[in-house]
Amino acid sequence: MIEYLSGFLNNFESESIPGSLPRDCNSPQIPPMGLYAEQINNSSFTSDRNSNFKAWLYKILPSVKQCGTSSEVKSLVRGHNNRDITRFSPDQLRWDPIIFDKTNKDFVNSIVTIAYNDISAVHMYCCDISMDNSYFYNADGDWLIVPQTGALLLETEMGSIEVMIGEIAVIPRGIKYQVKLLNSGKSVGYICEINSSFYNLPERGVIGANGLAEERHFLAPTARYEEKSGNLKLYVKFSSRLWKMNIDNSPLDVVSWHGNLYPYKYNLNLFSPVNSVLRDHSDPSIFTVLTASSAKSGCPDIDFVIFPPRWLVSENTFRPPYYHRNVMSEFMGLIYGEYDAKKKGFSPGGISIHNQMSPHGVDSNTFDIASRSDTTKPVRYSDTLAFMFESRLPWEPTEFALNNTSRQENYVDCWKGIKNNFSNKTHI
Repeated sequence: MIEYLSGFLNNFESESIPGSLPRDCNSPQIPPMGLYAEQINNSSFTSDRNSNFKAWLYKILPSVKQCGTSSEVKSLVRGHNNRDITRFSPDQLRWDPIIFDKTNKDFVNSIVTIAYNDISAVHMYCCDISMDNSYFYNADGDWLIVPQTGALLLETEMGSIEVMIGEIAVIPRGIKYQVKLLNSGKSVGYICEINSSFYNLPERGVIGANGLAEERHFLAPTARYEEKSGNLKLYVKFSSRLWKMNIDNSPLDVVSWHGNLYPYKYNLNLFSPVNSVLRDHSDPSIFTVLTASSAKSGCPDIDFVIFPPRWLVSENTFRPPYYHRNVMSEFMGLIYGEYDAKKKGFSPGGISIHNQMSPHGVDSNTFDIASRSDTTKPVRYSDTLAFMFESRLPWEPTEFALNNTSRQENYVDCWKGIKNNFSNKTHI
């Protein structure tokens, strides 16, 4: 059974062998048991205390003994330092479940980038084998992993994390890990990478002390080490490209650790939605699980928003999302079920992109049904889980995404049936 530490961005300590954390000595650099002390920083040294993230690792061997000469791997990983030559338009975009190349790939080698901008990127993976003799870390940013099918086991430097469907995991920049499959078959999912900031909990404002995601529901791993040598590989995402090197020893040899920098997971079923109880559709910001702030107050680099099971009870109004144009750019995915604004054409594993100021909203059929609905009766949305990666910069689709056969070339036809219902026309 895997044990976890409970809390969000707390200062934790964990040791797999009692006494392996330095306590009585004068310096954390003189650890017991012949271990090596190593610090990993995910922020500048002089960052404010609430945004200064570090961890002390007590390792069997330091990381300098677990590296080699790297070579670039041919891959479909992209980003602002490795752009495709594409021209993307303000058109609304949607895909059926993405068609991947033939599988027989592990997590790292299956990753394809779907879209990116100067501060973030969205990737997808489709793997059917575990990483047994290889490891990975991302030097570019933090990864938020959202499985859509197939549960994952993340063996990280700090310990093990199981990620089931309906859960997410965040792996901070620089943390080394390997990904294994918990079940037979394959695992497919989404990854949102933030390069400019880090994931944090949104402020509640007038919501008050309760609601949304609770700190105690975020779980960090307990220390677990691997002492392994042989012909191993370490993959690195660096400067928007994938690299690999041969190594002799496992980098997961952390016997104990302490700090506020670590991977963690969260069960989306524990999210406590806040919603309208009288009239009008609330903005999607009330469904924000995690946010990555920017230098501009109130304008985050990324919001991770979910649309979970919930009651709709507002009356004398239009319940689905209203037609809108945003300064923020939306990347949407569906984990399971049906999304209330798009009854057809948006399937689990699919994608939609609505960039800044591109109009979007419910399809014509959903509009007709919602306009005739009896709003004196509550409606329960169950067995559904959609999400959105919302960015302050437009999402630039990759060549892989634009040319994928799952792209719906006729997406805009979902609004073709919208009628002119104006009943008091004037003529000049």
